[in-house]
Amino acid sequence: MRRLIAVLPRWTDLAMMRQRPGANLLAGATVAIVALPLALGFGVASGLGAAAGLVTAVVAGVLAALFGGSNLQVSGPTGAMTVVIVPIVAGHGPGAVLTVGLLAGLILLGLSFVGAGRFVKFIPITVIEGFTAGIAAVILLQQIPAALGVEAVAENVAVLAWQAVGTFLSNPHWAEPLLAVAVIVVMLAGARWRPGLPFSLLAVAGATAVTVGFGIGVETIGALPATIPAPSLSFLDISAIPTLAGAAIAVAALAALESLLSATVADGMTTGQRHDPDRELFGQGIANVVAPMFGGVAATAAIARTAVNVRSGATTRLAAISHAVILGLVMLAAAPLVAHIPLAALAGVLIATAIRMVEIRALATLGRSTRSDGVVMVSTAIATVALDLIAAVLIGLIIAGALALRRVSLSASLDRVPLDGDHDAREGALLAEHIVAYRLDGPLFFAATHRFLSGLDEVADVRFVILRMSRVTTVDASGALVLREAIEALEARGIVVMLSGVKGEHRKVLGALGVLDRLTELNRVFPDTTHAIAEARSLLPHRT
Repeated sequence: MRRLIAVLPRWTDLAMMRQRPGANLLAGATVAIVALPLALGFGVASGLGAAAGLVTAVVAGVLAALFGGSNLQVSGPTGAMTVVIVPIVAGHGPGAVLTVGLLAGLILLGLSFVGAGRFVKFIPITVIEGFTAGIAAVILLQQIPAALGVEAVAENVAVLAWQAVGTFLSNPHWAEPLLAVAVIVVMLAGARWRPGLPFSLLAVAGATAVTVGFGIGVETIGALPATIPAPSLSFLDISAIPTLAGAAIAVAALAALESLLSATVADGMTTGQRHDPDRELFGQGIANVVAPMFGGVAATAAIARTAVNVRSGATTRLAAISHAVILGLVMLAAAPLVAHIPLAALAGVLIATAIRMVEIRALATLGRSTRSDGVVMVSTAIATVALDLIAAVLIGLIIAGALALRRVSLSASLDRVPLDGDHDAREGALLAEHIVAYRLDGPLFFAATHRFLSGLDEVADVRFVILRMSRVTTVDASGALVLREAIEALEARGIVVMLSGVKGEHRKVLGALGVLDRLTELNRVFPDTTHAIAEARSLLPHRT
């Protein structure tokens, strides 16, 4: 019950929506203009039709905004989700998509209850920035065909854009490119001049007025569906759930990842806004459970629309809610007016949004910080464009993890240190001849053990080796095994090995892998180096 209460909406969320209602309603209207063709297009691309995309934007948009964990997030159908949905339609039919969406929603609810949302904080900032830059590139490339007024079909967005440019150059017609460029210039210049004004809305309205007033023939949104269907579970086939479980897990993973990264990106674009990751998973879960009942496809937070929302001045959930309500009103009443909006103008809006999503200074700063950060960021961005979102984040995490392990392993060291204790020069020389002490610094784990072993292999012409363990930060099974092998190798050469300063938290793994038991029986494990030296001195055969 406590977990449920933690993820439910709070009265403070509703109270916040009273702040700057005019600015947030205006931001919602701007997002609605951008979201409308996307919702229709993603619905068609999914195989369920334009109505399914619009219903998803309306139903999921409202519910995710009300129950989610971000004040700025805008949810609906997305291109990344469409990529996952299309094979499901091809293999199992449209009804299976609705079932998968509902199951994914239930999975997201489960993830929110177990607190899985907090793990997104472990994604490095370089991965997030690379992901954001890659998404911006994908958005820009996706809009090239519409901006040029040509048709192009390809799985990869770079290939899509290349084909669109080739088709345009073979038979150029300049109305669409000029409209797109005009919208881009107005938005980018306007954002510098008066950041608070909705230049995207003004640019789209102006482009529509010009094309209608001068009778310019360009492709427009066209006729829209006019109703939202009644809720129903008739699509649900219980017997098909085992077959669709894998697809539902993939959809839930993408929805969680895209939504949490989108919320993180939105936080980074503002000051004073921080999302609740578990509440965000809860909101996306509710949205995905309910949307299929109205015929909607699986939904997730949309980075592009969220960016438009933030850039348009949104500060509360009212903007995202109003965006969904406006789309519903458009569906019911204003379809004839919206039908005249040129797709090229909307492409210009998205291209300008993509350009503004990329913080050049932040990317340059991260890229200059270390070579590893630059590699992670660039690799993630390239993978986002070349592959897909989940693969891009996984690749970024793998590269970041590998580079982090390398840095940590290089921090481990094995250093010979001078012996402690009170003794004269003659006795000191005798001790130095027969006793050596090595200090282990840093982690003793799988990525650093080879350096540890190679260091002990060089030990020669001594009778006693004292390994000082007090500065070891962590020990894993690989590190304990290598330590045991090193001790056995030294003992095989007649060298007595002693340990000092072993931390309590390391004794379990060292004991489990047989490092401590025999040495403890032989009285070769000591609380500190001073006691170890004293014991070694007492065992020397000739002391004068």
